Amino acid sequence: MTDNSKHTAMANAIRFLSLDAVEKAKSGHLGLPLGGADLATVLFTKFLKFDPKAPDWPNRDRFVLSAGHASMLLYSSLHLLGYEDMTLDQIKNFRQLGSITPGHPEYGHTAGVETTTGPLGQGVANAVGMAIAEARLNDEFGDDIIDHFTYAIVGDGCLMEGISHEAAALAGHLKLNKLIVLWDDNGITIDGYVSLADSTDQVARFKAYGWNTLEIDGHDPDAISDAIEKAQKSDKPTFIACKTTAGIGAPNLAGKPKAHGGPYGTEEAQGIRDHFGWEHPAFEIPNEIVDDWRLAGLRSTKVRVDWESKLAALPDDQATDLKRRLSQQIPADLDKAISDLKAQIAKDKPKVATRKASNMALEVINPVLPETIGGSADLNGSNLTKTSDMEDFTADNRGGRFVNYGVREHGMIAALNGIALHGGLLPYTGGFFVFSDYARPSIRLSALMGIRTIHVMTHDSIGVGEDGPTHQPVEHLASLRAMPNIDVYRPADATETAECWQLALKRTEGPSILALTRQGVDNVRNEFVADNLCAKGAYTIAGDDNADVVIFASGSEVGPAVAAQGELAANGVSARVVSVPCHEVFFRQDEAYRKSVIGKAKLRVAVEAGVELGWERFIGEDGIFVGMSSFGASAPAGTLFDHFGINAKGIVEAVTSRL
Repeated sequence: MTDNSKHTAMANAIRFLSLDAVEKAKSGHLGLPLGGADLATVLFTKFLKFDPKAPDWPNRDRFVLSAGHASMLLYSSLHLLGYEDMTLDQIKNFRQLGSITPGHPEYGHTAGVETTTGPLGQGVANAVGMAIAEARLNDEFGDDIIDHFTYAIVGDGCLMEGISHEAAALAGHLKLNKLIVLWDDNGITIDGYVSLADSTDQVARFKAYGWNTLEIDGHDPDAISDAIEKAQKSDKPTFIACKTTAGIGAPNLAGKPKAHGGPYGTEEAQGIRDHFGWEHPAFEIPNEIVDDWRLAGLRSTKVRVDWESKLAALPDDQATDLKRRLSQQIPADLDKAISDLKAQIAKDKPKVATRKASNMALEVINPVLPETIGGSADLNGSNLTKTSDMEDFTADNRGGRFVNYGVREHGMIAALNGIALHGGLLPYTGGFFVFSDYARPSIRLSALMGIRTIHVMTHDSIGVGEDGPTHQPVEHLASLRAMPNIDVYRPADATETAECWQLALKRTEGPSILALTRQGVDNVRNEFVADNLCAKGAYTIAGDDNADVVIFASGSEVGPAVAAQGELAANGVSARVVSVPCHEVFFRQDEAYRKSVIGKAKLRVAVEAGVELGWERFIGEDGIFVGMSSFGASAPAGTLFDHFGINAKGIVEAVTSRL
């Protein structure tokens, strides 16, 4: 029989750091840290390829704690493995203001945390994106440079959330064989036993997705090791069902619903110490156990050093390109490509939908940015996110740069987050703007993490037309503008669309949305201007500073605003038109610029085929809003704009009635 005493001692170090931290904070979750300690110990000490001294090493294995409430499992492991910033004081300050040990793991906050988890199911969907990124980059740069696994620990809650279906079905279809998911199968959730609300055969479910499936005792280190070894050799993603006892060792709570969350209290905590024979004071780990963990943390140092030699041996152009991409730098070629496109647009003056203008921009962007990886939620014929130089990324073609995500908006954008988090690729994707509702939690997390993802969201208004109000977004612009750290672009024509793409590509501190029209729009920028006028979020497109009226508009409504200016002038009313492609960018400008654009006109008007919320910052309490105050209707687009008065006539009537 294998002597697992060392393993048990190391796993207990996780258990008791977690227990002591939760008890001290009087808040947290202990069920999984106690029950999943054996899984984490085997994974981190025998299999995971990483280096605590170089946490961002590009070829490290990725580990995602999808069940983010079990954060102390990860924090304890990082401390024991020797991550320098994860000190014992940080463990003691679990869930306290200013610590790097928040209630749920946060990317960019704590070294060794690959993604922000907590909303269940997001982590495993991120892991799918990481596995896509690994496969794509492995094809491009070879085994010496990118060759690693992505692991995730999930709980029952992760598997109940619908996003897990979207993500797992996609992973199975793409045969992402370097993705290994360990299910902490403890049979409980907050409200009771899993059987209270669910009777799914999870193993059969994942087998149906096309995964390799295994079932083991999650407390048996030999079984855990054997399963991971088998998973590493699979030609499919692997789902390992690990039967565990939540809160193991707790005399009155182990295996019961109340084991999920803590604290357990002094008596129960002592009972766990007695069960495992742990006689050490709170937060004290014997030196010999710490030494074993620190040695495990050094396992891959030589591998990392060897990798750096292999990187140095790459041809100069390839090494330079990879380093540029990992640092999220954009080559100068992009600016020239966008400038040339703008010049061509000014010459040809195409009257196209901004979704078509987006495709025109991508046709010049993708050839100069080899890191872009596009996709669509089964809507490429409408989103136009696939360009002529792109092949599909499939199970048989890892060199493709376009992912067919299927009708899976939520899983798609969560996977997009995983691709961005992995590094080396610049992901964008497409969907209908109204269905941003389906993906909002994933969009929110990208904003919270501050990662670069780009969302092409077409059919941006009642201009959808005959599909009717179910497909016509009216509140979505306001809703997404309300979200911190996201730039929502709504370009007016082909030139503005190219400029907005340029800005989104260069933004590294958060996601961007391009809300684009289905219908053709008038060109409002008919002369070539080298500068990116959208770069300040709003700018005067017609009229002078002394006008009686200022009209603010975005997207397809800028054209009617310019037409209204001409009609008002004929009636002796001077007006200035301001195009507002991005509220967020505008309000980041200095006060002097903002005041110069808003101006001091007698009357301020905002025009947008959406709800008013947010436009008050431009027009004040006394301004006029020309837009939507209800849901849309089913009719041709032109009919709808006339019906709701969102046209030049409606603007003129609104202005003259007030003046």
